[in-house]
Amino acid sequence: MASNADITVKLIETPAELEGAFSLRIRVFVGEQGVPADIEVDEADTDPGTVHAVALHDGVIIGTGRLLPDVDGKGPHIGRMAVEQDRRRAGVGGLVLNFLEDQGRARGFRQVTLHAQEYVKSFYAGHGYREVGDIFEEAGIPHREMVKEL
Repeated sequence: MASNADITVKLIETPAELEGAFSLRIRVFVGEQGVPADIEVDEADTDPGTVHAVALHDGVIIGTGRLLPDVDGKGPHIGRMAVEQDRRRAGVGGLVLNFLEDQGRARGFRQVTLHAQEYVKSFYAGHGYREVGDIFEEAGIPHREMVKEL
């Protein structure tokens, strides 16, 4: 397995990179977790204010995530974080998360919210996020709203 020094996280710049990110999300969320395909890719994906990031190793997309400028009047929101199955627990998700937070800071955001699947909330807590509210279901999966001051 490559070290994190061999991984580049960057903004999506081409239609092929965006398609690669969507393909990864479909494999993870639809294929592995049973999220309905018709809700995985949404209108926020084509919003010009949405920031899409990918983690690359040797030119291959191994992770992705997005930052929305505002969701339902609650401010910036990180979501659709996905990492290739064989690259999980190796720091890739943390690199994508840090990159998206940096993008938020650069845009003047002071806080970011996300909806963490219950089984990975400790990952986000380890990155400084705190739980807000009760467990809720999203796409049939238990989640927690979590926030972080940037």
